[in-house]
Amino acid sequence: MFGTSEMEINLGPQHPSTHGVLRVKLSLDGERILDAKPIIGYLHRGCEKLGESRAFPQAIVYTDRMDYVAAVNENIVYVEAVERLLGVEVPPRAQYMRVILSEFQRIASHLVWLATHALDLGAMSVFLYCFREREQILDLFEGYCGARLTTNAVRIGGMYEDFPEGWVEEARRFLEILPARLDEYHKLLTKNRIWLERTREVGVIAGDVALDYGVTGPCLRASGVAYDSRKAIPYAAYREFEFDIPLGTRGDTYDRYLVRMEEMRQSRRIILQALDRLPDGEIRGKTPRRIRPPKGEVYHVNEGPRGELGVYLVSDGTDNAYRCRFRSPCFVNLQALPELCRGHLVADVVAVIGTLDIVLGCIDR
Repeated sequence: MFGTSEMEINLGPQHPSTHGVLRVKLSLDGERILDAKPIIGYLHRGCEKLGESRAFPQAIVYTDRMDYVAAVNENIVYVEAVERLLGVEVPPRAQYMRVILSEFQRIASHLVWLATHALDLGAMSVFLYCFREREQILDLFEGYCGARLTTNAVRIGGMYEDFPEGWVEEARRFLEILPARLDEYHKLLTKNRIWLERTREVGVIAGDVALDYGVTGPCLRASGVAYDSRKAIPYAAYREFEFDIPLGTRGDTYDRYLVRMEEMRQSRRIILQALDRLPDGEIRGKTPRRIRPPKGEVYHVNEGPRGELGVYLVSDGTDNAYRCRFRSPCFVNLQALPELCRGHLVADVVAVIGTLDIVLGCIDR
């Protein structure tokens, strides 16, 4: 008479807290989560197949549309994979420019994450403040390449164009105000009683379990694992810069918040070093007029804002890739959702999805 039975409900795909079109099938005992099954595929657009039916330079634009909150990082990982197939040497100035734009993109992406994550948990003011700073970064992107979201700013062998006059000075002005703005976010959230109750001991995952799932990026580093592709497998000019890898201890939602907050400071540190040492010279290396890499295959990785981005390309010597596949950190990290949700309440699912920082375009591709 007083027994309970398991109930299944759907969270999404229309629910705003799913950060796109994600459907989560929840198995509940009352409000306690027994299991959470993510169901994807609502945003699938075939970007990988398009990458096999377009010439190598034409495929760059499709990388913008996958993780559309980190288009620069997606551009660079694909272009660098093609460059490895070609054996092209990229000029030092172009390498530095890639680092600068990548780290600005990381800050902008983390600002979107913080804004939406805070909004999901009821902090409306933080959402408005974060977008204030993000707009300034998008102004810098627009000043460089004319686009704000889908930048298409990188070219095989180098960059689209050099930084325009006054761009570096404008970038420095933004970096000067950023620390005070980050302090402002900390004052609003870090010791906020409601924020602590909604994030502490929620979505805990140990480092070894996270590794078993293939989790990378801030979600892995918050569990105490010091893995960052920028240090483990340096690309572009990252080996020339000093920066720290922020780590957590508990591996919960609160630690993932603190790790991303510190990553924004480390990104600022990298950009300032790159601007100070920005070399003169060409921005594009010597590439053939027609991009036709020799037969071969390559797997190349970068550190995106959400984790390790990977590209697997197979060339058969023609204009198009014979095989084009992407390793999406969002897709892999989402595998851990059931592990993070079990035993918590329905309301905690919102916090867990937010702390994973998924982008559905990156998952579905």
